[in-house]
Amino acid sequence: MTILDEAPAATAATGATITARTTLTAGGTGSIAPSLHTPGTALQAERPSFTGRTQLEAWVAETARITQPDEVVWYHGTHDEWNALTRRMVAEGSLIRLNPEWRPNSFLARSDPNDVARTEDRTFICSADADDAGPTNNWREPTEMRQELLQRFRGSMRGRTMYVVPFSLGPAGGELSMLGVQLTDSRYAVASAAIMTRTGDEALAAIGPDTPWVPALHSVGMPLIDEDGIARPDVPWPSNQTKVIAHFPETREIWSYGSGYGGNALLAKKCMALRIASVVARQEGWLAEHMLLIRVTDPRGRERHIAAAFPSACGKTNFAMLTPTLPGWQVETLGDDIAWLRPDGNGRLRAINPETGFFGVAPGTGEVTNPAAMHAVWGNTIFTNVALREDGDVWWEGMTKAVPAKLTDWQGKAWTPDCGRPAAHPNARFTAPIEQCPVLAEDWDDPDGVTVDAIVFGGRRAKTVPLVAEAEDWAGGVFMGATISSEQTAAAEGPVGRLRHDPFAMLPFCGYNMADHWAHWLQVGERLGAGAPKMFRVNWFRKDEDGSFLWPGFGENIRVLEWICGRLDDEVNAVPSPVGRLPYRHELNLDGLNLADGVVRELLTVKPAAWQRECDEIERLFARFGDRLPPVLGQHLRRLRARLADYV
Repeated sequence: MTILDEAPAATAATGATITARTTLTAGGTGSIAPSLHTPGTALQAERPSFTGRTQLEAWVAETARITQPDEVVWYHGTHDEWNALTRRMVAEGSLIRLNPEWRPNSFLARSDPNDVARTEDRTFICSADADDAGPTNNWREPTEMRQELLQRFRGSMRGRTMYVVPFSLGPAGGELSMLGVQLTDSRYAVASAAIMTRTGDEALAAIGPDTPWVPALHSVGMPLIDEDGIARPDVPWPSNQTKVIAHFPETREIWSYGSGYGGNALLAKKCMALRIASVVARQEGWLAEHMLLIRVTDPRGRERHIAAAFPSACGKTNFAMLTPTLPGWQVETLGDDIAWLRPDGNGRLRAINPETGFFGVAPGTGEVTNPAAMHAVWGNTIFTNVALREDGDVWWEGMTKAVPAKLTDWQGKAWTPDCGRPAAHPNARFTAPIEQCPVLAEDWDDPDGVTVDAIVFGGRRAKTVPLVAEAEDWAGGVFMGATISSEQTAAAEGPVGRLRHDPFAMLPFCGYNMADHWAHWLQVGERLGAGAPKMFRVNWFRKDEDGSFLWPGFGENIRVLEWICGRLDDEVNAVPSPVGRLPYRHELNLDGLNLADGVVRELLTVKPAAWQRECDEIERLFARFGDRLPPVLGQHLRRLRARLADYV
């Protein structure tokens, strides 16, 4: 095995020297992580298990010894490297170069049909105590999981290259930032990580002797040489039928095996930026959340910053790049998916977007729904599981009003509009640099972040939930966030359309017990006091009896933001209701929408019988957490039932 473009020589914790061009013996036994650190004993352990360059060098060498790649390549994060990587993938058939006249420096990837979304049923939180993972996570005992994974990773990279990808979430060295290193045998993962994070030498240089970093190990689980030395041909999308995505919160480790897709392989994203970061945030007193981040400027030039939590594929990216229909209003993007929020010394909540790219759902994104996103993918973009036009550009449902007469679908099959199947997979994605977004705020990567004025929760609900409601206080807002429910989408495996609770839009992403997550939010609010952001709930997706949407959505959502900003400035009033404060109809700007009075009434109506059924569902959700449920949330549920009983 050859080590290429290596990091400087370092001394491992064992005393052995890891140097350039060291040849490591293939095979052997042992474990990757246990030999390099002493595992923590509690989820609240404060000392990171992986720190400094010496331990990094040792971890890379030990991993290479076990996984047995042909070579180890350190990724430096240069444009030349990325171009060389994508050229190689095109030559190998794992990427298709798009017509440069339409999409310069852009590519199409087609995944295996069995590797198209997050595999939530194979995603595990391996905390020492099962109760620390909680009932909404899959738990495995950490020692047993390590042993299982070691057997799977042994020899998993034979015939492949192991890439070492240092990365920073947030500007390298920033107070709100975190560092990680991903080891992977997937060139697709490397190319995507280079768009989504700050990769390479800048991140590596930020790792000082005592600097903590998160180890993220990934393999597609398809070695090109078997145990007997017999080679087999590669495939355009290597993966394994067996998939395991494991997180070890006490030691802040990520091990992912068998999948090359999305958050299963881009370990800096959901795995680190949410599951591991949420654990770190709880320990350190901040919040790592599945939230977009925007700046809203009104016609008088007043700026407000809003963080918003929506389950995946519920319009989060459209909201993050909203094109206002009201004159004089401006919305700027700071981030579309993940926000890290920390209390500052002045009792305010500050937030950053730790990522540098968009990993957006393509179907439904078009010039009408999200012109800013369409502009952002003009080039330098990796598209996954979309359709290919005859002229070498991409297409997906909702991209244009006109449907092409002939396409090649996401599985490489000929497609026509009457063939009876979608051209793009419902969870098809685009991976594009954030700096290509035309509505990006100039200071989006300020390491100090922005002050958050409001927090918004939302989901995809056809009935029951009104267009917008304001929480009475911070605890009421936490109750709103804890009880988000939404119709399931194609972003994760499972039946599309089924209603499921997705607290804080973090159901698949919280790295510890969800009830403890709610308690942590309550504690953060107590720390912020009067400086805490106001909280709201929205629902763009309410339908009439015929199944038609009542609210026009998209750019018209600025009208709801206008009301929210009015509430922040105490310029508009609100009607008390059991589920929060609602707008007065005359103070919700509906000019030009031509909505019938009955439609507006339905959008803002709270129906006690429907909400009592909602309370039944919330009670079943809360019961899953037993004694760990914060008492104040149980009190809010009982108060909601009582108010509904008296509400007319």
